[in-house]
Amino acid sequence: MALNPFFLQGSQGEQRLVQNLINEQLKIYGVEVTYIPRKFVNQQTIIEEVSASKFDDNFLIEAYVENYDGYAGAGDVLTKFGMSLRDEVTLTVSKERFEEFISPFMEADDDIELSSRPREGDLVFFPLGQRLFEIKFVEHEEPFYQLGKNYIYKLKCELFEYEDEVIDTSIEAIDTQVEEDGYIATLKLVGIGITATASAVIGQGYVKELFLNNDGSGYTGTPTVSISTSPSGNASDNATAVAFTTERAGVRSVDKILLTNAGANYTSTPTITISGGGGTGAAATCGINTSSAGIIRFIMTNEGVGYGTVPVVTISVPNLGIASERAVGIASLGVDPSSGFNRVNSILIQDAGENYDNTVTVTIADPETISGIGTYLFNEVVQGMRSGTQARVKSWDQDTGILQVGNIGIGTTTRGFFPGEDIKGLTSDALFSVGIFDEDNTTDKYNEGDIFESEADLLIDFSESNPFGSF
Repeated sequence: MALNPFFLQGSQGEQRLVQNLINEQLKIYGVEVTYIPRKFVNQQTIIEEVSASKFDDNFLIEAYVENYDGYAGAGDVLTKFGMSLRDEVTLTVSKERFEEFISPFMEADDDIELSSRPREGDLVFFPLGQRLFEIKFVEHEEPFYQLGKNYIYKLKCELFEYEDEVIDTSIEAIDTQVEEDGYIATLKLVGIGITATASAVIGQGYVKELFLNNDGSGYTGTPTVSISTSPSGNASDNATAVAFTTERAGVRSVDKILLTNAGANYTSTPTITISGGGGTGAAATCGINTSSAGIIRFIMTNEGVGYGTVPVVTISVPNLGIASERAVGIASLGVDPSSGFNRVNSILIQDAGENYDNTVTVTIADPETISGIGTYLFNEVVQGMRSGTQARVKSWDQDTGILQVGNIGIGTTTRGFFPGEDIKGLTSDALFSVGIFDEDNTTDKYNEGDIFESEADLLIDFSESNPFGSF
């Protein structure tokens, strides 16, 4: 039997009246919340998995809180790993208000896939508790087609669990909610770099250069290089050297040998012995110079500070002006125990040169940054000028040079910074150099992965045998 044609069962005027009454009720009894849509930064195309997302828009809208006597959900749950907060809240918003004042702005953004209604995964900032909630379900059919139309959305939300998303709404109360959450790396930045300086000691009857005749194999450590003593009998005249190893195709061998002291007063070619280090076969010879003076060692007058990469050492041309007779030095870096930054510990000799007098000039290149500038801003994007890695500032302490960053390389394949590279703030233009990059999260009290792993290794050693047998 057909419906009675004399009753409209919901005219547009009646529907408009209901919608206006709902809007008025929400304005009177509601709470002004901030709706934050989720934007996809990086999405896998195979299984449509979102690997990175961001929240950088915000819209104010009035909402009615249905949980009048407190949060719903399981509440605060104590577990063996700490306290788990499982608060939930149900918010009612006007369908008309959302579609007229929020949807048009969301439709213009290509990063938002669904803009016609509230979407699961979006965030709502609840000002009464200063908390972020994530929408888990949107009910759009309750009440069920009153007068033939729906008028509200019910947003069923639970407390937001941060998973390294970008939150940059430009509202401090919202953005600072995750200031200490997620994966946070610590950068020790160099505020003031100091250039290292050195002088050269000249002598005769010295070892001019070492030649690696056989690089050997099977080394598990660094071998010891022994050079026969000088006939002068003075300990300072004895030549000394150090070896450096490298690994190729799974075999570790001696890569090169550099002099730490070229020695003096040698009248015949000394014997070189390479021993220890767990390997065999390495052998080296040398050439000496008894007719002119060369550089026998370097003395560090200032070890400098703030070096991220090995600086170039330039030694002046000898008296005769022949470039091929110039000595070659290689800087060796180490950590300054007082500041934690790299410094030039010593200069090793690759070639001692010849025909020098006492007017040798030794020049060591400057560190990457001599003087840092500016102040990093919270939540701004910083970028490594050499690695290209980007991250967001969590905190910056200019007095200690500690920069904490999150969202490292989000949406890209780069995941770290190089020691020595400059870190520039893309908003503040602050610029400092990386002294130390610590990838471990030192601020997360639940980040105990290393402890679990080391304790597990004490119980089971899978490198020896499988305790569960083989199948």
